[in-house]
Amino acid sequence: MVLKNYVVSYLLLIVLGLTTLACQKKVDENFIADDPEFIHQSMQKLTDVIVYDIFSPPVASRIYVYPSIAAYEALLLDYPEYRSFAGQLNGLEPIPAPDTTQAISLPLASVHAFLTAGKHFIFSEDRIDEYQQELYQQYEAAFPEDMFNNSLSYGEQVAQHILDWAEQDNYKQSRSFPKFTVNDAPGRWQPTPPDYMDGIEPHWSSIRSLVIDSANQFVPAPPSPFSMEEGSQFLEEVMEVYETVNNLDEEQAEIASFWDCNPYVSHHQGHVMFATKKITPGGHWVGIAKIAAQQSGADLMRSLETYAFTSIALFDGFISCWDEKYRSSLIRPETVINQHFDEDWMPLLQTPPFPEYTSGHSVISAAAAVALTELYGEPFSYVDSTEVAYGLPPRDFNSFKEASEEAAISRLYGGIHYMPAIDNGVEQGRKVGNFVVSNVATRKEDQLAGK
Repeated sequence: MVLKNYVVSYLLLIVLGLTTLACQKKVDENFIADDPEFIHQSMQKLTDVIVYDIFSPPVASRIYVYPSIAAYEALLLDYPEYRSFAGQLNGLEPIPAPDTTQAISLPLASVHAFLTAGKHFIFSEDRIDEYQQELYQQYEAAFPEDMFNNSLSYGEQVAQHILDWAEQDNYKQSRSFPKFTVNDAPGRWQPTPPDYMDGIEPHWSSIRSLVIDSANQFVPAPPSPFSMEEGSQFLEEVMEVYETVNNLDEEQAEIASFWDCNPYVSHHQGHVMFATKKITPGGHWVGIAKIAAQQSGADLMRSLETYAFTSIALFDGFISCWDEKYRSSLIRPETVINQHFDEDWMPLLQTPPFPEYTSGHSVISAAAAVALTELYGEPFSYVDSTEVAYGLPPRDFNSFKEASEEAAISRLYGGIHYMPAIDNGVEQGRKVGNFVVSNVATRKEDQLAGK
């Protein structure tokens, strides 16, 4: 009996000793917790899931922006020269501060805030969970247990704060709003081949903007009046699309394909239908943001600044554009040409399921280009490899503006927009972008990184 008690006591001492050693575990100094590649990889994983789950371009912009802001805010205390978005973005209250008496890694909290918030907006949460488990093994091996857990706890706290804010943006309410009613009046938008889908997100203008005062703050000039009369401005615009697509050269076709960014391209072969999934326009620009950050050697905080600033411009750009789309509700070139000139004509790109004016890619590309130029200056030469994963070769650009202008004209080459939607869309997007950079500062000196 005495021997048995001795053995038990001895075992207890061993267990207590091991527990003490575990608590005294030090941080692995060779582990780079603030490696920006952790957030780049996490952003890529979110993009992959957005593609897999097939979110529309406006909805995808929402999925990008809130996790990006959460990650940025969670890291803020480590970078006192940076400024919170609280008080600068509509409705965002100050973020809860971490408990500085506890051991905590804000870089881990930041990544966790990003992934926690990201999972809230997608369907395939298991894909993020699987990635998350693999990623966190590196942190667990490098950090003491209490530090690892404290970091996750703070990341969840920040993510929940951002999610509570997101809940108030009218997205959920807009899910129950009525479908867009198709108007058969001449010149009004009609569903297009091959699936004749309903108009996507007709109430997106009701979503709370982040920086712009309202969805209709930057209303573009109205489109040309619909008229099929010989010599009318509208007819000339229709024929420009028709002739351009019919006479595309190889470079123009490559540009159209590179900037297609249609998340759901439907293919019909006899009785068989299948779809090709691709990146959204906003996702393409998030990819460019990644390229800019990596090429410039941006640290973790500057990388998060890049993602957050770019995604804010994209988000407000979509709200502004969709406000005009469903106000003017202009008919697409494919519909006009099929009805009046050539019933077998098809654009190079599949016409997306929403009204024509203004061009969404033109608006959001211009807005994102303004934001990225503010951060990284001009010229900024880079190779855009964003579309390589979707089977397209990379393209070279000397500036973000140059890229945005190519994205805009791609819509003419693709046969899905008239020129006024492109030109006025670029102007609309630049106004949104300029308003964002003029009213949001990420540095306490009220100067952004590019200045």
